[in-house]
Amino acid sequence: MPAAVRRAQQAARLPPQATEPPTKIDISIPDQCLTLKRGDETLYSYPISTSRFGIGTEEGSFKTPTGQFCIGEKIGHDMPSGTIFQSRVPLAPGDPLPPTEDLVMSRILWLGGLEEDNANTRERFIYIHGTKHEDKIGRPASHGCIRMRNADVIELFDLVDEDTPVVIHE
Repeated sequence: MPAAVRRAQQAARLPPQATEPPTKIDISIPDQCLTLKRGDETLYSYPISTSRFGIGTEEGSFKTPTGQFCIGEKIGHDMPSGTIFQSRVPLAPGDPLPPTEDLVMSRILWLGGLEEDNANTRERFIYIHGTKHEDKIGRPASHGCIRMRNADVIELFDLVDEDTPVVIHE
């Protein structure tokens, strides 16, 4: 289990601190919306695109999982907007494009599942990431990940940390 997922699980068991409420990400599949919150305060809201194949956790299903997660890893810091990643590695200009229409672009927030039902999320390579299909944002169109506009995912990337809690709900 990745260290970031272990730390998030341990933090969830600690008593609340008398400090500022933690930042968290709330993703509503029916609303196709990602909201960044601090306590009950909404900091930012972004339109998103979840899976066109529905909701689920089965390996190879291309479905978006639900439940409690954390950001297990942030990838793409300081890369230019529109950078295309293959296997989480940025492609250099002139490299051949991956053989998929579901390009992972600009930034990657790699999710780790914190519940038994979604514990395979990291191994399923479920991310919050940018897309070349910005015209499809606002309706289910992805292959399981949470797609965002490139400018939005870059902004979100800079506002969150590894271990930031994420909830995806129906």
